[in-house]
Amino acid sequence: MRSTLRRRLIAPAAAVGALSLVLAGCAASEEPGAGGDVDCSAYEQYGTFEGESVELYATIIDTEADALVESMADFEACTGITVEYNGTQEAETQINVRAAAGDAPDLMIIPQPGLLQRLIADGYVSPAPAAVEANVDEFWSESWKGYGTVDGTFYAAPLLASVKGYVWYSPADFADNGYEIPTTYQGLLDLTEQMTERNDGPYRPWCVGFGSGDATGWVGTDWVEDLVLRGAGPEAYDAWVAGDLPFSSPEVTEAIDQVGAILLNENYVNGGFGGVQSIVSTTFQDGGLSILDGTCSLHHQASFYEAQWGEGVTVAPDGDVWAFLTPPINEGDPAAVTGGGEFVAAFNENEATAALQAYLSSDTFANERVSRGGVISANKGLDPSLAGSDLARQSVEILQGEDTVFRFDASDLMPAEVGTSSFWTGMVDWVTGTRSTSELTEFIDSTFP
Repeated sequence: MRSTLRRRLIAPAAAVGALSLVLAGCAASEEPGAGGDVDCSAYEQYGTFEGESVELYATIIDTEADALVESMADFEACTGITVEYNGTQEAETQINVRAAAGDAPDLMIIPQPGLLQRLIADGYVSPAPAAVEANVDEFWSESWKGYGTVDGTFYAAPLLASVKGYVWYSPADFADNGYEIPTTYQGLLDLTEQMTERNDGPYRPWCVGFGSGDATGWVGTDWVEDLVLRGAGPEAYDAWVAGDLPFSSPEVTEAIDQVGAILLNENYVNGGFGGVQSIVSTTFQDGGLSILDGTCSLHHQASFYEAQWGEGVTVAPDGDVWAFLTPPINEGDPAAVTGGGEFVAAFNENEATAALQAYLSSDTFANERVSRGGVISANKGLDPSLAGSDLARQSVEILQGEDTVFRFDASDLMPAEVGTSSFWTGMVDWVTGTRSTSELTEFIDSTFP
């Protein structure tokens, strides 16, 4: 059976309206599967739909879109469904226009739970079919299912994931200086102080970059989220996200000050870039690169930062760079991680739509996509050995760990007025000294709807 999978990509500059979809051509092989033969036994459960098509809409573009398309090729070949993939960086804003105009896609990969919840509240999203919910109950944790559930109704299954809270370092630097991986946050502070003894020109223990265009400041929110989860615990974290635990509470204030113990100390931060004041002007992409030239030793950033090191840099326990998770407040506390992910929502109840939605929630899809590199998933049916790097495999194992406490990125869950606005800008004001911790928390609380 030949593959007819098609991919349509929209460049932001060419998106002249909600309906400006430009066909970019075929992206699937004429003969998917090993040797051109497809084993359809894993796809029989989805049925056959010769002549039917499903539009899948997302912000995923370029090489990641190619890999996504390839991971659906066997599904398409075995079911007869033509999957029309539309990828544009403007999808998060255009979906509101399309849905209001009655032109919603069949399925959308939504990168923020907050956006998913708004679309559900507006009545655009259909509840997930039973097969999708069964997959999520089998392959995902309750917390992941909860992010796709509103008022007791399950709407959207998770897709891919990232692990935040890594601290990147150079194994050679640690070995040469006798540094050890800390097991508590106080141990991390002690290690930081130990590193200042080098007194080596522009060297400082930490390198940090908040710069991210209109999103400048999100790096700082990630630091705070890590410390709220580790220090106050998951229940307090959930209450904080919901607005029931204010930023001015002792739990959140303490977390901010714990972050400030590093970020606001001129002896600790950004020697290669220019001190604390350079945090905002340094981009998050460049933030950790000073590890490579030896002007810093530590950098706090998510698993996806692996892609920023560049060609020729080995990411491994004995390589040029490696990473450990931000340690717990108390030694022996369960592993707690923050992270991000995506969710697949349907805008109709067509059987072909339901079939593709079920496939995307399955372990089969997770293994197909992760085997193509560049991403990970929290799907418990994923074989970690398929991940494309040592760090990716470690991240999968963390996400799959029975004792791991996982919480989604808080700023992505909070109302937009806070999570992607006052929290971001407030962290910029705080790190530049414009606002104290008390002024920061009072400001953010005043914006919470």
